[in-house]
Amino acid sequence: MVAAIAISGRLDFDPLNDSLVNENGDEIKLDPPTGLELPNKGFDCKDSGYIDPINDGSEIEVKVNSKSERLQLLKPFNPIGNNIKDARLLIKTFGKCTTDHISMAGPWLRYRGHLDNISNNCLIGAVNAFNKKTNFVKNQYTGEYAGVPDVQRFYKSKGIDTVVVGDHNYGEGSSREHAAMEPRHLGVCAVIVKSFARIHETNLKKQGMLALTFSNESDYDLVQENDLISFIDLRDFSPSRHLKIRLKHDNGSYDVIKLNHSYNKSQIKWFYEGSALNLIKKQNK
Repeated sequence: MVAAIAISGRLDFDPLNDSLVNENGDEIKLDPPTGLELPNKGFDCKDSGYIDPINDGSEIEVKVNSKSERLQLLKPFNPIGNNIKDARLLIKTFGKCTTDHISMAGPWLRYRGHLDNISNNCLIGAVNAFNKKTNFVKNQYTGEYAGVPDVQRFYKSKGIDTVVVGDHNYGEGSSREHAAMEPRHLGVCAVIVKSFARIHETNLKKQGMLALTFSNESDYDLVQENDLISFIDLRDFSPSRHLKIRLKHDNGSYDVIKLNHSYNKSQIKWFYEGSALNLIKKQNK
């Protein structure tokens, strides 16, 4: 069809009904194209590259060089549990926070197969609501400021639970799962925001994290840099039931905040098992 239009010089040329005029002034029509859609004898493929899986793969060992910077075997996440008390605020993000702010692409993509290494870019593009800087948050334990991954790794080494607080449409952009896997790997328990981008919200759920929204968006303003965050009723986690957290401010005062969630029964099982993959593995033993 493209060739017919090019030869005729007309975009409205119909090779089934329209004619062309040759150099002798005769009206002619183009012959319809001919050929085989598929080879009569099929495709000659001596090696398709496909190998049938063995019936029992439980004894297969996948070996990865322990010194590799680009590949790392994944380990199942442990369940977060329902006793989150006195968690620290890792970062309260301000304004737009896309998946690229949470897990940057570019040169970092070479570490996609190594979760621990790529986690060194976790939330480094997010703007800290308290100082309007990127990758510069307060370590509540030491009082010093440092990069987000460094502070979170410190908390993880001390067994301290952490929470991320965000603005509108948190996690918009691409659907990259590293934006959920990285904070989970580093030990973040919950992400509480004004609103989520839908795919990122689901990705957080799949990794066994709490993805929650403020029932009252203005409660975002109540979260202070030095707060201790405790979940009051996580033991009653169920579909369509609000959750509550208590913020203990450094002046000794408290605020209780109501949170919404969109978890169904199956997704709540993901949380209790540590991730969706953990549940699938358990169900297929």
